[in-house]
Amino acid sequence: MACTLLLAMPLAHAQAADDYGQMLAYLTDSRLDGQALSDASGAIAVNIAAGDANLQANLRSIARGQRADAQVDARQLVADDRDIGDGPMHATASIGGNALNGANGLVSINQASGSGNTELNVVTAALAERGIRETSDEALALPVRDASAGERSSQGTSGPAGSRRVAVESTALQGFTGVLQLNQIAGSGNTTSNQLGISVQATP
Repeated sequence: MACTLLLAMPLAHAQAADDYGQMLAYLTDSRLDGQALSDASGAIAVNIAAGDANLQANLRSIARGQRADAQVDARQLVADDRDIGDGPMHATASIGGNALNGANGLVSINQASGSGNTELNVVTAALAERGIRETSDEALALPVRDASAGERSSQGTSGPAGSRRVAVESTALQGFTGVLQLNQIAGSGNTTSNQLGISVQATP
């Protein structure tokens, strides 16, 4: 009897370890917290990802001259289900604490929890001297050529649906001034982007 108990105990421990490992594989959590970037100023770019096969980019193009031309050509692609995988059971993406309190300037943030997501922030700015400009307003406002994520099939899935949550808590971003680009994703196979185009013709 004693021998049987000794054999059963390590088996139970191994099973518990496997269950714990599987649980962690389906939990993803990304968080910007504490005093992160509080009172910061200038051009700030942040990419935070928890999970697998997530693509993120913060791109800026600024031009000044007699013939100013500012463009961004961005291409992001998550091909198919093999890149996305099964996805997490529970995913959260949040900003809290005193993050970015009192900050100012141009802030671009991509935050993802999950798998197979694409996030993109783009800023283009052109200052043309003497009223001469190469790039049209349409080209400045729509600089992105391709940003897509593969579709995840739900066939064959079973069990609990899990939870997905994104949040910006009330304590964060207090006193912030400037331009804020924010993409938050919790889940799988999502695509988000922020695009800002500015064109100014200088006067003599």
